[in-house]
Amino acid sequence: MRILLMAPQSFYQDRGTPIAVDNLLKVMSERGDEVDVVAYHEGADVYYEGVTIHRIPRIPVHDIQAGFSWKKVVCDFFMLWTVLLLVLKRRYDLIHAVEESAFIALLLKPFFRLPYVYDMDSSLAQQMVEQVPWFEPISFIFRFFEGLAVKHAQAVAPVCRSLAEDVGKYDPQKVVILHDVSMLKDVKPQGHNGIRHQLHIDGVMLMYVGNLQTYQGIDLLLESFAVALKSTKQVNLVIIGGATNDIEKYLVKSYHLGIHLKVHFLGPRPIEDLAAYLAEADILVSPRIKGRNTPMKVYSYLHSGKPLLATALPTHTQVMDNEAAMLTEPTAEAYAAGMVQLIENETLRHQLGEAGKHLIETQFSYPVFRERSNHLFDWLKQENSYRRKVAYSVSK
Repeated sequence: MRILLMAPQSFYQDRGTPIAVDNLLKVMSERGDEVDVVAYHEGADVYYEGVTIHRIPRIPVHDIQAGFSWKKVVCDFFMLWTVLLLVLKRRYDLIHAVEESAFIALLLKPFFRLPYVYDMDSSLAQQMVEQVPWFEPISFIFRFFEGLAVKHAQAVAPVCRSLAEDVGKYDPQKVVILHDVSMLKDVKPQGHNGIRHQLHIDGVMLMYVGNLQTYQGIDLLLESFAVALKSTKQVNLVIIGGATNDIEKYLVKSYHLGIHLKVHFLGPRPIEDLAAYLAEADILVSPRIKGRNTPMKVYSYLHSGKPLLATALPTHTQVMDNEAAMLTEPTAEAYAAGMVQLIENETLRHQLGEAGKHLIETQFSYPVFRERSNHLFDWLKQENSYRRKVAYSVSK
């Protein structure tokens, strides 16, 4: 098939949705599809057989983050015109629209009769209100347009089960869940060059990797760690990632909690070193307190073979249960109790780590993602071929 894929991000970057798009393009390339990608002007150049990347004009907008922002609105305006020029010049079988680009596909559909897939990494209506609370009174407008994009899509590809359940109310034509997958390839500790050596850590090491936005539950993590330290001292918490202002904010909080000597903020680190970092940890933590979609890092956490301590919220429970991870209520007391139990029980850590790794290898690996993606694209190819035959018969 000839596919136009819209990726409203700085592609490629080692984060979230661009990683998911990278996996998708690998599948399309393996299939032999001819793909034009439209992405923002920022991002590293990458190569796939049969794939051409087109970028919007180099406008003076930089450091575009995930989520709603006026920077994204400006870039999406230029994406609309870049896409329009391509559609006028070339004939496509399908548009694969990632995130908010589904609204561009919805706009083009009646004029060019182009079917589209709505690739949902999150509910944009929900995301808008969470990021800008004063949008709440007009949230029905966002839900209306989200419903239109879902209803008119030939297929919807949500990233998790909870999103699939959410879009069900819009009566979609077809839904295929395309889960994120682990980013790990090989899990080996760094030895004398590793974090333990650098920080002089001898006891148990808890580790968090990711951004430090409020919804990730870093406040809960630090408060829980302060409670846990009342029961055990031979433990350190290492936090990797985060913007400078967020790190400074949580450094101040750790001082106020009296845990600053046990908490280590390392800042952003290269994603290619993720496997080595996780290999050094004894316990991995995901204290997320908001959101429905599962954090991408959780798949790598579980794949590492290390035990995961997570909050018992749909963002986690739709992927794992208490056999593959330790799930607790999102309170400082409950999360701290989970910490202490894992710190003191090495056998339990081993059991959960092995179960989590097995879960990823059997249900959330790249081969599984490829199989589900191929199922979707095979169905789309067959469906569109049938529609063309019907249209040809009617025209005769």
